[in-house]
Amino acid sequence: MGSGKPEEKQNPKPYVKPLGPRKPKSKLKRKKETKTKNNNRQNDTDQIKTKNKTTTVTGNNNNNPPPETASPSQQLSYFLGQFQSANGVQLSSLDLESIKDSCILDVSQELGQDVIRLEKHIKEAFGAKWKEELCEGKLIEGGIEAGSPAVLVVATSALRSIELLRGMRSLTKECHAVKLFSKHMKIDEQVSLLKNRVNIASGTPNRIKKLIDIEALGLSRLSVILLDIHTDVKSYSLLTLTQVRDEFWDLYKNYFHQQVVQGDLRICLYGPIPNGNEFEGKSIELVDGDREQLDS
Repeated sequence: MGSGKPEEKQNPKPYVKPLGPRKPKSKLKRKKETKTKNNNRQNDTDQIKTKNKTTTVTGNNNNNPPPETASPSQQLSYFLGQFQSANGVQLSSLDLESIKDSCILDVSQELGQDVIRLEKHIKEAFGAKWKEELCEGKLIEGGIEAGSPAVLVVATSALRSIELLRGMRSLTKECHAVKLFSKHMKIDEQVSLLKNRVNIASGTPNRIKKLIDIEALGLSRLSVILLDIHTDVKSYSLLTLTQVRDEFWDLYKNYFHQQVVQGDLRICLYGPIPNGNEFEGKSIELVDGDREQLDS
């Protein structure tokens, strides 16, 4: 028989985590967890890309509208406006009437920096005689003078001059183009090259004028001057970078303007025509170090 005392309930023993290494998870469970983490990371990345893309597109639409093409009349008006502004002159109505829109070789559809299609427009400027004028390499006594190109390219730097020549590479296989800039080229070397037939030449205003001054570069055949008005990374161009601009207008006034007025010379403005706001308040004077960079 019992003693009469109630039996005491025994509390269950608390769970004690066993010591030792954890039991490895099954392969199936590990794969599921890895897949979930990767999906979360991919979702985060997609959200970031979407946000960045939206911001970029909005900025481009608002801040960088595509440039509009300009008609030959608008191109001529821009060019003459730059001429009068840079030289502090006012052309008379008679002078303006004598300069026709036909003096502009229109390449306004080629606004990009790709120069591959440039030769197409140069060919069209010479019509059926393009091969005879631009590709032949022999001098013709009484017809083709040595050192007298049919096309003259004017650019702000040596590098840009070379780049533009690449757009006319197929035209210069038999008669090589002559480079007229000071970087890595002595003027005596250029004088020697100009003793041969030259169909296409490209260079900077300062060196071109020097070679004309010393009668090494002739103008008897010149039909087209191509002016590179594309802007650089600082938004300056041949007609807006102060010192180079002044050198160009000095060259133009002395040797080209009268030919343009007479209708013997056509101007090709290669690049988009500014709307008047791009260069507002921008002017820069070059020191010797800057000039070396331009000719590089």
